[in-house]
Amino acid sequence: MKPGSTRLATSGPVGVFDSGVGGLTVLRELKKAMPNRDFIYFGDTARVPYGSKPAELVRRFAWEISGFLLRQGAEALVVACNTASSLALDDLRRLGVPVFGVIEPVVAAAKPYSRVGVIGTRATIASGAYQRQLEASGKKVWARATPLFVPIVEEGLWGDRVAELVARHYLEDAPADLEALILGCTHYPYLQPLLSRLLPGLQIIDSASPTARAVASALPAGEGAGKVVHYVSGDPDAYRDLAGRLGVSAGEVRKVELGAL
Repeated sequence: MKPGSTRLATSGPVGVFDSGVGGLTVLRELKKAMPNRDFIYFGDTARVPYGSKPAELVRRFAWEISGFLLRQGAEALVVACNTASSLALDDLRRLGVPVFGVIEPVVAAAKPYSRVGVIGTRATIASGAYQRQLEASGKKVWARATPLFVPIVEEGLWGDRVAELVARHYLEDAPADLEALILGCTHYPYLQPLLSRLLPGLQIIDSASPTARAVASALPAGEGAGKVVHYVSGDPDAYRDLAGRLGVSAGEVRKVELGAL
């Protein structure tokens, strides 16, 4: 689905997936925007990160997870992962259900700015997905792969000194005239306070709010109780602990063996 598409008559659960915990930033905003919707979240924590993996492998992971979510009753899908959105969205839109990515809503949110930076995983930046759409609208774009940010967040180190050292290294060649910085990975909002301090005055645009607005504008409000079921491919206890440190109460977390996908 693209922002502005016709509202679709589906009221069942919405499936949301990411390579790990980053998609919880999108899920949190989706719950705010659609409090009567039920959600099914899948974190592929056994295979995180996606950004350093071959494109065909990421496409296969995305296809497997989407099929699993549909079997659990999801009637729409949100690809809450920039890497998977940049590489697999066209494939997933053949599934016959509404499928939303994170890139198109974020590009729309960057419309007021003419000089825009993008940081993301190696795969996202190498795909050129953000750069093409931004440059097509006449913007000057600076893009930088920042792959170490994902493990920093997955390890809960976003407030650690190591996060600042890595961020300073990645941002040392950022143009001084940037007006906005797109966080092209759903893990990165947890680094936003640090990035705002290192790049004062820039508008920081993350994936969560724009994507939630796009989904809420296209789907009915729902008739559920706002229930969320969490599935992971890795250790449920580790996921629940990290989600808690990220401010998300995961409750019941169900383990899914990779062979069941």
